[in-house]
Amino acid sequence: MFNENSRFFSLALVLIMGIAPAANATDRSIILQSTTSTANSGLYKFLLPKFEKMTGIKVRVVAVGTGQALRNGRAGDGDVLLVHAKPAEEEFVNQGYGVKRFDVMFNDFIIVGPKADPAGIRSGTNAASAFAKIAEGKAFFASRGDSSGTHNKELQLWQSANINPTPDSGKWYRETGSGMGATLNIAVGMGAYAITDRGTWISFKNKRGFEVLLEGDKALFNQYGIILINPARHKNVNQRDGQAFIDWILSQEGQSTIAAYKLNGKQLFFPNAR
Repeated sequence: MFNENSRFFSLALVLIMGIAPAANATDRSIILQSTTSTANSGLYKFLLPKFEKMTGIKVRVVAVGTGQALRNGRAGDGDVLLVHAKPAEEEFVNQGYGVKRFDVMFNDFIIVGPKADPAGIRSGTNAASAFAKIAEGKAFFASRGDSSGTHNKELQLWQSANINPTPDSGKWYRETGSGMGATLNIAVGMGAYAITDRGTWISFKNKRGFEVLLEGDKALFNQYGIILINPARHKNVNQRDGQAFIDWILSQEGQSTIAAYKLNGKQLFFPNAR
């Protein structure tokens, strides 16, 4: 059950991330439990100041894997979720923890690896087949292993390839238990393949000869959703300001702002709210 200690913990995480608290207790704010990719890509630094200037509502981001964000939401630790694991999000709402789920934007997952491409996946177009080649050749693969949206997508692809990599954990299959940026650093350091969202990859600095080796498979589609945590279940939820943020994200202005965010001339996220 949510309590003030858990909300204090989220605010402590916010402070560690370098986001200053509101000036006084009367200032309006919400806690956004978020996937790491939207934070690591720089989207929030571009997006949130526009919302905050217009509404006076401060958005305090707690960036964790989608699985952890959903667990935090179930505990009532926050006001809004913005994550990317649609089946898990729909289950969250169906179980009464969220009010309603909305599509916000999408990009795609990609498989990256060393230029030498030891498993020979570069010429392929099917992600599950690429995973099968990686497993067959026992080429290093760095998995987040953290129940994040990216990890869930990875597990779906292993299942599609009829492969269970878990018995080889610690051998060619390495579970980092870390976020996307840290996992990519580990992959680069050991010459391992990895799956990542495109937004994080574009903003990732430590590529060191790593390349996108497979992309474009429809199985790599990456949808993001937004949910108000249910105030009927957790009375601490800031329903008014949380809903104001959701309404803005889904509005023409919010969607246009998402579309306008680019790095190195490349658009990272594509709005698709209905």
